[in-house]
Amino acid sequence: MNISGILVQVRPEYIEEVIQAIKDSEHSDYHMHDENGKIVVTIEGEDVSEEIAKLNLLKKIPHVISADMMYAYSEDELDKERDKLEKGGKIPEWLNDPDAQPEDIKYNGDLRGKRF
Repeated sequence: MNISGILVQVRPEYIEEVIQAIKDSEHSDYHMHDENGKIVVTIEGEDVSEEIAKLNLLKKIPHVISADMMYAYSEDELDKERDKLEKGGKIPEWLNDPDAQPEDIKYNGDLRGKRF
C-alpha cells in the first residue's frame, strides 16, 4: 500500500468549496487547512500509478491552483525491492558487518561508463 501527503493550494475565497469537493471525492482524505488556501490531503493507492491518477484528479477540482506530493510512503514496493536484492545476492556480506570501516570500501565502477 502506498500513502502520500498532498498539499493543495487554492485562493482563500474558494477554500471551503474545494474542501467540500475533496471530502465528497472517494480518491482522497481531507485533514486540515489554513486561511491562506493551503489544504493537507492524503491519498492511498496500490502502486505509484494509482497514486498519480488520484493526484491528477485532485488537480482537476475547480479552483485548485496546484496539488503537489510532499511525502510518499510505499511499503509494498520497498519490500519487493528488498526481496530482489536479497535473492539476487548483490548485497556484500561486509555491509552488515558492524566492524566494517569506510576506508576499506573499494570502488570498482565507472560513473561515466556506468559499469558497476
